[in-house]
Amino acid sequence: MCPLVAHAQQPADRMRRIGVMMGYAEDDAEAQTRLAAFKQGLLTLGWNEGRNLKVDVRWASGDTDRATAFARELVALQPEVIMSNTTPATAALQNATKTIAIVFVAVSDPVGAGFIASLPRPGTNMTGFINLERTLGGKWLELLKEIAPGMTRVAVMFNPQTAPYTEELYLPSMETAAKNLGVKQLKSLVYRETDIEEAIAGLGREPGSGLIAMTDSFMTVHRKAVIELSIQNKLPLMYYVSVAPREGGLISYGIDLADLFGRSASYVDRILRGAKPAELPVQLPTKFEMTINLRTARALGLSVPSTLLTSANEVIE
Repeated sequence: MCPLVAHAQQPADRMRRIGVMMGYAEDDAEAQTRLAAFKQGLLTLGWNEGRNLKVDVRWASGDTDRATAFARELVALQPEVIMSNTTPATAALQNATKTIAIVFVAVSDPVGAGFIASLPRPGTNMTGFINLERTLGGKWLELLKEIAPGMTRVAVMFNPQTAPYTEELYLPSMETAAKNLGVKQLKSLVYRETDIEEAIAGLGREPGSGLIAMTDSFMTVHRKAVIELSIQNKLPLMYYVSVAPREGGLISYGIDLADLFGRSASYVDRILRGAKPAELPVQLPTKFEMTINLRTARALGLSVPSTLLTSANEVIE
């Protein structure tokens, strides 16, 4: 006799195969946490790695050449779906396949990058979850100025090879905020860690300087160097991920990336069950968070306004 209560159909026990291209470094504990959130999301939906799911993972480490090589490797394995993290990793996969379904995570501008036709109707073999929105450029600068009111110039640091969308997507709102706040905005283009060292040392020699690390896998991979150097050179630093202030940075504002990775499992699940990525609308971020490191603020001689402290999701004493 059939039960009266309907239950969600569980995946068949036959083994299914998916690929994962992470834009970060494999030895990054925070990146492993995000991957774990994705796998937990799959497990919740009935996909048990080793029982009915095989997962092949590659780590691009913020390097476009590595992403290109690993994209070819993953495509050669012929998975049914690939979860792709960051714009460079997704671009490498786009060049490697036009048929395998791809669910991207933490991509800033999938339309501008040419991955999809539109957010509501992707129209290609790709869909996914974007990480930020255009107005956050101005928000980062406003928050940094609030916590460091003496700041008169700010450098916007990114690697144009791994974050080519930065100028069009985020800088316009930042430029508007800079004018309103009386802050001079500078671009700091970096390609290697030595470029980061030279740029931050130069900023440290100019009074009233601040630094915004843009949403960029290169800046994520090299964040420890950015954090250490910014403290050494007495620079207030804004990051887009909360792990940065937890590791000693001053302040961050952005989305909960572990939440985004966990949500992305739902699209992989739907595609494995027969949905087409071309018809799955791209999802927007839903959880934003601000983290402030008070120890770092004191080391920089800054007094954090009570308005920021009360609105922060996490304050590190």
